[in-house]
Amino acid sequence: MTQATPAPASGAQPSSLLRLVPRIFSRAPARDGVENLLRTVRTHHPKGDVSIVERAYRVAEKAHAPQKRQSGEPYITHPLAVAQILAELGLGPRAVAAALLHDTVEDTDYTLEQLSAEFGDEISMLVDGVTKLDKVKYGDAAQAETVRKMLVAMSKDIRVLLIKLADRLHNARTWGFVPPEKAAKKATETLEIYAPLAHRLGIQAIKSELEDLSFAVLHPKLYAEIESLVKQRTPQREEYVQSVIDAVDTDLRDLRIRGRVMGRPKQLYSVYQKMVVRGRDFDDIYDLLGIRVLVGTVRDCYAVLGAIHARWTPMPGRFKDYIATPKFNLYQSLHTTVIGPGGRTVEIQIRTNEMHQHAEYGVAAHWKYKEQVGGGKASAKSVDTDMAWLAHISDWQAETADPGEFLDSLRFEIGAKEVYVFTPKGRVIGLPSGATPVDFAYAVHTEIGHRTMGAKVNGRLVPLESALHSGDVVEVFTSKNPDAGPSQDWLGFVASTRARSKIRGWFTKERREEAVEQGKDSIARAMRRQNLPLQRLMGQDSLAEVAHQLRYDDVTALYAAIGEGHVSTQSVIEKITALVRAQDESSAATIDIPRVGRSKVPRGGDSGVLVLGAPDILVKLAKCCTPVPGDPIVGFVTRGSGVSVHRADCTNVAALSREQARMTEVSWAPHTKSVFLVQIQVEALDRAGLLSDVTRVLSEHHVNILSASVTTSNDRLAISRFVFEMGDIVHLDRVLNAVRRIDAVYDVYRTTSS
Repeated sequence: MTQATPAPASGAQPSSLLRLVPRIFSRAPARDGVENLLRTVRTHHPKGDVSIVERAYRVAEKAHAPQKRQSGEPYITHPLAVAQILAELGLGPRAVAAALLHDTVEDTDYTLEQLSAEFGDEISMLVDGVTKLDKVKYGDAAQAETVRKMLVAMSKDIRVLLIKLADRLHNARTWGFVPPEKAAKKATETLEIYAPLAHRLGIQAIKSELEDLSFAVLHPKLYAEIESLVKQRTPQREEYVQSVIDAVDTDLRDLRIRGRVMGRPKQLYSVYQKMVVRGRDFDDIYDLLGIRVLVGTVRDCYAVLGAIHARWTPMPGRFKDYIATPKFNLYQSLHTTVIGPGGRTVEIQIRTNEMHQHAEYGVAAHWKYKEQVGGGKASAKSVDTDMAWLAHISDWQAETADPGEFLDSLRFEIGAKEVYVFTPKGRVIGLPSGATPVDFAYAVHTEIGHRTMGAKVNGRLVPLESALHSGDVVEVFTSKNPDAGPSQDWLGFVASTRARSKIRGWFTKERREEAVEQGKDSIARAMRRQNLPLQRLMGQDSLAEVAHQLRYDDVTALYAAIGEGHVSTQSVIEKITALVRAQDESSAATIDIPRVGRSKVPRGGDSGVLVLGAPDILVKLAKCCTPVPGDPIVGFVTRGSGVSVHRADCTNVAALSREQARMTEVSWAPHTKSVFLVQIQVEALDRAGLLSDVTRVLSEHHVNILSASVTTSNDRLAISRFVFEMGDIVHLDRVLNAVRRIDAVYDVYRTTSS
């Protein structure tokens, strides 16, 4: 952002670099810069209040008066150039004023409070959004935090990023005056973050120049060579392009369509990418000519397309309709490649004038229109609504604590190629390349993502890890279970940052909630075992004080720490007791912590059932209905095998009841050695690896499976039944919830009888 440090004179720069890439040694315009700026603002906003721009210029000029750029120029030339870039994009007076002031808070004694008092909260927020963090931070982490802060502010008001991009663009034009190592680092950062961000926002004018300037710094000799090759071939190329333009102009007249036809300039960085990255010769690349046709209406676009295809043969697979399905940055145009005169390949773009404005200036074009119509904060909100990508930024950045991981995610998010798929109702969803139905579900809505259990693509059931392709129609199935949630396995194949952050966030929240409940239960159980007065000791004041002593934020954090095993239950109880004793010094009564004795275990074997009047009789749980604690039960005296215990609603009880004399009353009395048989049924959409996934989840929950059976119907529904042993029946709910979260499982429940 700033280059306001003592710097060598421009003559200290290598003369060869100045000769190879003179464009990175740009200097400020003539002294009438501010008058030129005001004229530009008035051109785009005739009714705008330009007095705020004049006031901002005076404040910035005074604040930056002692400072110089590394080129030796007055520092005010930088904010003036940034403001000029934004004015040419069509932004309004408030954004231009913020651009003039964007370095005052960071680099001068002028404070954010002063700025807010003089220019209002809106301009203050814009300036703060592009201000770097505290200068005591150094290194990559500080840069990551600067980008993070910018993106958070951007998600509130897109003009923050427009100012930042203009700031970076003007600095790039003067990289020739900074040390080569620093310029190379900035150029790399620009190619990785700022140019892709400009592309994401559809600002082609800034994106192209940022790429070319970064290319010039990183590879000056290659840049100069390609520039020379382009200039050598320009005369012949322009002659051919003009013949194509004349032919298209003839078609426009025949169709009685008013429009403009023009050649498209070749971007040097784009040529370099194709030569070096794709290994193609310059002649092959430069042979690929391009023209652009601008017309009045969408209907005219398709009419011109038909005329061009009638005149020249279109190349198969090279037609793209971005009018019907816009790109992620709202770019709209018809693209076609034809075999033109002399057999040469010609790329043609056809779009309306309005589409062209959006293609060149992207979100800036939105802002120009919104401000002219009556802008303000509502306008920022409507721009964000138009570009759903912006709405997700603050979500995933807030869930990524590590700065390095954040920057890696950002580079992936803004650089990833996209696929475009459809909802069953025809809505277009843009996703990163390699996205799956799970990414699609999270793009539609977070809750839909969490509850996803299966998917159809183009009417066919597919595994959730299947890669989606442009044009696919995707439908997801969701669970109706309120406890449904994502699977950890999804993190292994989701492609979007949004899906990944939401899945991680869900598990973090779920684990914390479980830990809090476990912590509460541990404290309560321990106090009951030791015969301590629970109500008296568990007051919020006592717990809050203990949490503070142990350096936890609040009582909930203390419970979570107990549940996760970070602090022992007994140590917390001792601290609470000591605290209450100290508060009760005036009272003679003290609280004694008795020793924890062994709890008495009810007799009756390992079944956990007592027979009324015969506590020592042998008891067995019936396998036909597998009763567990909490179920209504009845006993039946067998011949030689003790008492058989059935669920009260077991299908066999009706037959047994005919021998009423052998029926006996029983009750639950489970203890630590009790083991119960549990039978569950899992219903799912059939897929490869389903049985393996279910058994893995059961074993992870320490379930001892005794038997299993699986049947699959003609419509690919898989019914699995499992019988297993379980000691703590409270654990059953956790097991069932874990099984429900497996891909394609839509229901799981305990069966009530055979």
